[in-house]
Formats: sequence, C-alpha cells, structure tokens
Amino acid sequence: MRHDFWDQPVEVISGNGDHPKSIRNSRDALAYLMTCWPREKAASFAIAKKICTDAVEGRANSAAAALAFKVAAEEAGVLH
Repeated sequence: MRHDFWDQPVEVISGNGDHPKSIRNSRDALAYLMTCWPREKAASFAIAKKICTDAVEGRANSAAAALAFKVAAEEAGVLH
C-alpha cells in the first residue's frame, strides 16, 4: 500500500498562473517542487522537499508532508 497519499489535495498554480493543479501526494509534490517552483526558494521550500521525500520513503507522515507543502506554496505565492 502506498503511504504518501494525502487526505485532501493542495491546489497550486501551474504555467503562467492561469492553470490550477491538484497535488494529491508527496510524490507529485516533489515533482512540482523540482520542476515548477518559482526561482526564489525560502526555507519552507527545503523543509517541504525534505518532508515530502521522507513521506515517499515511508519515514514521515503524509499529513505532515501535505502541510509542509501547503505552507511552502503559500509563502511562494503559488497556492491557488
């Protein structure tokens, strides 16, 4: 059983800001963090990346990963 799925998706902005994207698990969050994240990266980015990686590998709670990603997305201005 996969352990990295989130209870509720986190909606973020994709592309030029007019395409919302639902992030539903830690694996998708990592992909977004690595490919779509704004150039400016705050400390919350590193925390979200670490916790999401740990969740994918079964070392962290998926709810903690979702919260860390949401906080980082809000700080980066990509939370929809």
